[in-house]
Formats: sequence, structure tokens, C-alpha cells
Amino acid sequence: MPGNKTKRIDARALKGQLHDGGELALLDAREELPFGSRHLLMASCVPLSRLELLVDDLVPRRSARMVWCDDGEGLAARAAERMSALGYRDVASLEGGIAAWEAAGFRVYSGVHVPSKAFAEVVEHEAGTPWISVRELQALIDGNANIAIYDSRCYEEYHNNSIPTAVSVPGAELVYRFVDLMPSPDTTVIVNCGGRTRSIIGAQSLINAGVRNKVVSLKDGTMAWHLAGLEVVHGATRKPPEVSARGLQSASEAALRVAARCGIARIDKRTLESWRAEAAQRSLYVLDVRSPEEYQAGHLRGARSAPGGQLVQETDSYLATWGARVVLVDDNGVRATMTASWLKQMGWLDIAVLAVGPADGDWETGPHMPRVLGLEAASAPHIDAMDLRARLAAGEATVIDLELSKRYAQGHIPGAWFAIRSRLGAALATLPSRQPIVLTSPDGALAALAAAELQAVASTPVMTLAGGTQAWVQAGLPLETGATRMADQADDIFLSPRERGQNREDAMREYLTWEINLVNDMARDDDHRFRLIA
Repeated sequence: MPGNKTKRIDARALKGQLHDGGELALLDAREELPFGSRHLLMASCVPLSRLELLVDDLVPRRSARMVWCDDGEGLAARAAERMSALGYRDVASLEGGIAAWEAAGFRVYSGVHVPSKAFAEVVEHEAGTPWISVRELQALIDGNANIAIYDSRCYEEYHNNSIPTAVSVPGAELVYRFVDLMPSPDTTVIVNCGGRTRSIIGAQSLINAGVRNKVVSLKDGTMAWHLAGLEVVHGATRKPPEVSARGLQSASEAALRVAARCGIARIDKRTLESWRAEAAQRSLYVLDVRSPEEYQAGHLRGARSAPGGQLVQETDSYLATWGARVVLVDDNGVRATMTASWLKQMGWLDIAVLAVGPADGDWETGPHMPRVLGLEAASAPHIDAMDLRARLAAGEATVIDLELSKRYAQGHIPGAWFAIRSRLGAALATLPSRQPIVLTSPDGALAALAAAELQAVASTPVMTLAGGTQAWVQAGLPLETGATRMADQADDIFLSPRERGQNREDAMREYLTWEINLVNDMARDDDHRFRLIA
């Protein structure tokens, strides 16, 4: 039976672990949509279906204390047992799940990335971050006022929908690039995002850095802009200029002031290596907070890409072990320091900054390649893309795609079915034919893991597409789009209000009301670790 090999912990004991000062990875094994419906505040969403792809990055230390949650579906016990099989040694599941936590009188939350979003609301409340409404901003634009609008989201979000005249300046870039963006101290600066979090953190970052300009956040961001019936720009491409020597000097001085105020330490590579040598006893995260493009062009070996603005926005997607050591890396310390200042106030107390470049050695290029646990033991027959095309043309194969539903809809092998790995057996029963099954996923890794499990229960041969859907595309073969042939419900993605097809405006209003109320929730919750530095 699942769970027999792992411990169980009751709600009160888990509450104690959250407050005893030790490291703790609190993980939820459900898909993102049910997780977003109700979950524990401090939990990271690590779906059982994708566990082996995510958990090495999220919980790097094999002896870290780990507790899995669900809402009574049995997924937590399965996840805990799988983690034990993968070599994790201190694994438990929450007895009775979220219902037991709630029954003990403890709070349950909806939404995703709640610690980050709640933190921003606390920042605005305690720091008094100034803001303006969308109507006030529209009046300034109409009056040709001396203003600059900086969109602090990632470039892709900005490019998808933005406010007229806005420039893309992702959160950690604001202080770093400010002088070169804004030569006049008389210009009023408006920082916006899609809703509230990155607007507040971005505006307060500039204020904390001591810029001379008047700085405000845009209340409720592009959602409020949309709800007011104002023009939303699609396809904007404005970016900041390169950082000048004068700009770097000013940003560096500002970062040093923030570091002194927040107690952010700078370390050297020798210190990092000593911490890496201790990583079996103390969890260590090394994150590069520069842009994804800079990271791929060259980065410190072993560092993961975590652009600073996104790291503050969705900390739980990068750091799952509370109480761990965190080292933030960049090329001069500015972006790492500004990001570290926020993470420290969020509760990551053992945090440091490392500034390195290619001249320091130990440098590598390319994207981060997560270590997929258990992949070496997964074996199944595989076929190449051209063989699969021939089999599909002859009606001799059924393709099942394990990609995330949102990306599946953006492009998949023609004729493929969508399914979620953890429910693959049930999905098979919905398929109309009993042909040989070919599993695919973006690079084939998830398909290989699933094939090893499916072979034990399927009545037809199971194969994988070598190299996954990427190999199909590289072979010059076409994709089709749309949420077609869904053999499972698409509960793996918690869509933002803007991404929802129906009742989008109602979803935006509900979201903004929820977000604003988080500051009241934090006033009544003792699990968060927020401590703002005046």
C-alpha cells in the first residue's frame, strides 16, 4: 500500500516544525488547479505527475526534512513513497491532508505564489508605497505630463499586453538600469505589472534605493487598465538601453546602501565552495538573477536561472526548503543585492550575494538542464520521429502527449491525445482504439518515466518518441494547435484571469479583491516569516 514506507505527521506536529527553526520542505503533490483552490500557505506545488523533473532543483538536499500534502486524494502518500525510493531520507505525509490542517484551526489559502503576493501587500501596507489609479495615469498621458512607465514583469508578459508608452524593465533591472532610463530627476516614474505584486515591489525598490524621482506603483496594474476600458497594447517591444559606466556606478552605490540597511552579505567564490562542501548537511540554493539571455550566454557552473523580479514574484517555484542557505549571483552585485533585500525580508535570513564573471573561471553557457531523478532506471522501447509519422499515417499508433495542457494547446503532434502522467491508466480507458501507444513529452524524459509505469498495466505495447516532441519538430514535421483530444481534464495549470476565456473581467475583479485582502490574512497568520526592515 502507498505510504507504508514513509512517516505520517499530524497537523499540530507540522505546525511545530514550521516554527522550530529547522529546515523544512513543505510540498503539495496535486496539480496546480486543485492546489490553487486550497492549500497551506508555506507549501510549494510539486505535482506527482512531474515530481522527478522538479524536485532535485526544489529540494537539493537528500536528508532535508520533507512533508507532503494533498486534500485526501492519496497523492501525498504516493509522492512520499516515491521520494524515499529516490533517496530522500526524512520524508513524511500530512495525516488527514488539508482537511485535518483546517480542522485543527489553521488557515487554508487559495491562489498560487501566495507567500510572494501576500508579502507585497504587507510591503505596501507597512512601507506606505505610493500609488496612482489607472484614471489618474490616463489623465497624465493625455496631458503629456513628464512621466515614464516601467513594466516590471518579464518581457513575454509585457509583450503580450501592456500600457501605451510603457518600457519593459523586469523587477530586478529597475535600480540597475534607472540612471540610463531616466536622466531627469523631475520625471514621475510609474511602475506597473499585471496586478499588484511586481508594481509594489518595483516601486518600493526604487524608493529604497534612494532615487530622486517621484515613484509610484500603478494600482491593480494592467488588469485595472483593461477593466477601465482603456487601450491595451499587444506586441510592445520597448527595452532599456545598455547600462553605462555612470549608470553602473550610481546603481552600485544604491545597492551598497540597501545592503547595509538590510544586512546583505557579499561572499567570494571560496566561501561558496565551502558552502557547497557542506550542502549534504545544509541545503544550498545558488540562483543567477540576471536576465535569461545573460544566463544562457554564460553563468557560474551549478547556478540556476532565476531572474530577480520573477524570483520575488514566485519564490515558491525556486526555493522549497524554508531555512536553507541562498546565494544570489550576478555580474556586479546590483541585481542580486536588490533581490536579496526582498527575500531576506520575506524570511530567507541566510542569504548572500556573489558577483562573478567569466574571468573568475568555472563558467559555462547554455540553459539550465534540471536533473531528472529516476530517469536512468526508466527503460522502454522507443521510435524516432520518421517511424512515428509512418505509423500514424498507417493508423498503427496512438500518441499520448504528457506536456502541460497550456503548451499542448499551443502545439502538439497531429492526432495526439493529452493526458496527465499520474492519471495515465484512467486516461487510457477513454481512448477509442487499442493500438500500440507512443508516449511523448517535450524532450522525452517525462515520457520515459511514464512508459516504465504504463508497461505494467497496459494491454498494448508501449513505446516512447526518442527525443520527444522537440525531435519531431527538429525533423521538420508539423504540429497542430488547440485543446483537441483531451483524454484528461486540464487541471495542471492555474490560469491567470487574463488567460481565461469566459468571464475574464469577473475573474480579474475577483483576483484583485483576493490579492488586496491578503494583508488582512497575514495579520492573522503566524506561519509567514515576513519582517520588514524600515
